[in-house]
Amino acid sequence: MNIGEAATRAGLPAKTIRYYEEIGLVAPPRDGNGYRRFGEREVHKLAFLARARSLGFSIEDCRVLLSLYEDRDRASAEVRRLAQRHAEEIEARIDRLQQMRATLGDLIESCAGDDRPDCPILKDLAGK
Repeated sequence: MNIGEAATRAGLPAKTIRYYEEIGLVAPPRDGNGYRRFGEREVHKLAFLARARSLGFSIEDCRVLLSLYEDRDRASAEVRRLAQRHAEEIEARIDRLQQMRATLGDLIESCAGDDRPDCPILKDLAGK
């Protein structure tokens, strides 16, 4: 199948597939005329990558996960460690976002929001 069909079946834009090929995540065979030819195996890899990316795994994590997926002698402990580290990173991001939301909430509350030029939000952003 061509890249358009593969993109539809994997749930990815063709541009993303080309990028994944460029960075070596996938390597679809090429026909004599140079066109990419995708089979079920390549589409499955692309769908795997789409799911991993939807869970927020980095490209490098995806590279490792794909390698582990293809290694039938893998230890599931490796996969678990990678997923656990990723979950901890997500939790840290959530904490930072909650802190940002709290700070913004405090700043919004301290701003009168009237016609006066005095604005605690701008003062805070300016570091004053």
